[in-house]
Amino acid sequence: QVQLVESGGGSVQPGGSLRLSCAGSGFTFSQSGMRWYRQGPGKERESVAYISTSGSITNYADSVKGRFTISRDNAKKTVYLQMNNLKPEDTAVYYCYTIDTKTWGSGTQVTVSS
Repeated sequence: QVQLVESGGGSVQPGGSLRLSCAGSGFTFSQSGMRWYRQGPGKERESVAYISTSGSITNYADSVKGRFTISRDNAKKTVYLQMNNLKPEDTAVYYCYTIDTKTWGSGTQVTVSS
């Protein structure tokens, strides 16, 4: 079955960096656009970043533009989210999502606090 497994979350101070990974299985990874979403405490889930099947097209929420970078390695069936200059408002559970099969991962917690 389709499965997405996120990793790389944790606690970091403001200004720090984290790299999230999402490994996919059970579907043709290279044929699916991918998204990262996040849901902060008391907030609705929001889209953070998108990457096309080849990786040639990306887009970002205004709140993370210039700080976050989405990338993918189709050979490893993995999508990444490099997060730099993290802010307390980036605290959330981060989820990856496959557009092709409309499947969610279980999420990884990111906490930004001094």
